[in-house]
Parts: sequence; C-alpha cells; structure tokens
Amino acid sequence: MKKLIALFAVSALASTSAISAIALSGAASVSYDDNGSAASETTYDADLLVTGTAGSTTVTIGADVDGASFATTSAAMSTTIGPVTVVADMFDEVSKDGAGANAVVTTVGSANISGTAGEQIFESTDTGVTISLDAPIGDATVGVDNSGNVTITGTWSGITMSHTSKSAGDTTTAAGSIAGMDVSVTNKAGATTWSLGTTVSGVALTLASSQKVTATFGLAGNTMVVSSIPKVAAAIQVDGNSAGTGTGGYGTRLQASAAAYSTVAISRSLTSGATLAATYSTSNDSLTLKASVAF
Repeated sequence: MKKLIALFAVSALASTSAISAIALSGAASVSYDDNGSAASETTYDADLLVTGTAGSTTVTIGADVDGASFATTSAAMSTTIGPVTVVADMFDEVSKDGAGANAVVTTVGSANISGTAGEQIFESTDTGVTISLDAPIGDATVGVDNSGNVTITGTWSGITMSHTSKSAGDTTTAAGSIAGMDVSVTNKAGATTWSLGTTVSGVALTLASSQKVTATFGLAGNTMVVSSIPKVAAAIQVDGNSAGTGTGGYGTRLQASAAAYSTVAISRSLTSGATLAATYSTSNDSLTLKASVAF
C-alpha cells in the first residue's frame, strides 16, 4: 500500500510539473457595425492559444472558440538540438472562406466551390517541416524545408536579410533602420514590394509600394490612426487544377475592382482591461464600434 501511495504521489507531482509548463492566452472581441445605409450587424470573435514547453521544445495550439464548435486554427512544434532547430507546422489551413460581401462561387466541372474573391480555387497542403542550422557564416542561419526550399537569413550592419530559393521563384527580403527610418524591401519572383516607416513630430507615418498610407497619432493606449487605402484593380479568374501543376497552378478567383477609400480609427485602453475602438470608413460610410480584451 505504501508503494502504491508513493507511486500516486510521484504521478501527481509529475502532472503538476507538466501543467506548470503550459501557458494559456487568448483574445475576445465584440463589434457593432452600422454598415452605412445597409442593415447593421454584430459580430463576435474569441480565440485561445495553448503553449506547452518542455526544455528546448515548444508546442503551440490555437483555436477559434466563438463558432458552433471548437475549431483548430494552428498547431506547431519547435525544438532545438544543438545548433539545429526543427519546426513542424502540423495544421493544414483551409483558405477558402465562402462568406462575406466578396464571396464568389466558381464552377469546376460539376461542383460549385465557394470562396473569397482573389483567393486560390483549389486548396493546397501547407503543413511541413523546416530544419535550420546556425552556421558560422557571419551569424547566418541556413534552413531547408520538406519541399526542398532553402532559406538563408542573417543580420549584417543592422540590416536583416533573408533569401529563399524555390522552384516557384526566389524570394529576397531586406529590413532595417536607416537614419531613423524603418525600411523593408521584398523581391518575389522578380516583383518588388517595399514599405517605409518613420516618425515626424510625434506622428508615426508608414508608406507602402501598394500606395497605402497610414498616420498614427497619440500614445500607446490612446491613439488615432488615419489610413488611405488604394484602389483595387479587377483581376480575371485564373483556372487551375487540384494538383496545382501547370501554368494556372491552383488557380485564383475573380477579383472585382474597388475604389480607394479612407478610414479613421480611434482606440482607447480602459481601466477594466478592455480596449474600445471606433472606426469610420468612407468605403460604405460605416461606423464600427469594437470592444476587445487580450489575456
């Protein structure tokens, strides 16, 4: 009996130790949108993130819990073995949405597949494993994933650079702060995008190659953000196939054009721990009120 009691005590201690290495965080919000001249609506969102740590191994599991059922949104594991880091993405995200004003229906063969404009028609598998090695090459890190893509990252003279070699086209990024200005440049398969950020007289300004401009006024906990959103050009549907091979790949859905618009968002942290935000958009003359909390 004493051995049984001792065994139970050890089991309880092990369970307590395991629980102490688990961190729970999340966020929740409720939004009311008057939708301009359209009917108003109230939406909800609640998410949980469970993080478990054992030595140099970390597992994270995310979930959306405001729907009719508990829905997994992420699952990943990372571990370090000497100079080698292994990251496994175990969640296969489904990007097709099928809801909202931009929802479209594409007919493929005899099946109708719902989704959101601009997204791919067929779903691709995005689970995978990436192995990285801290190589003594000017503090560079070399990584390779299960698709054969090779990535080299590192920081030199304050500039962080990353280059990924893949069959669909190489991707190179560079980011850093130059004379008080945050600069980021990305070249993907020959197409270059960039963003600039700086602060002038206490106002944080950002400018992107997409022509989007934002200005943030105030201090943390009490801010106003003014944004200018560029117009969206129409894009025809690109047919693809379920295998994702060929010129069209997985295909993309029809994208309707959209006019440029502006938004003004005011956010304030409350003593209750929640954050209250009000956003006005000229796209449909709407006002959205949102109360949120993160823990």
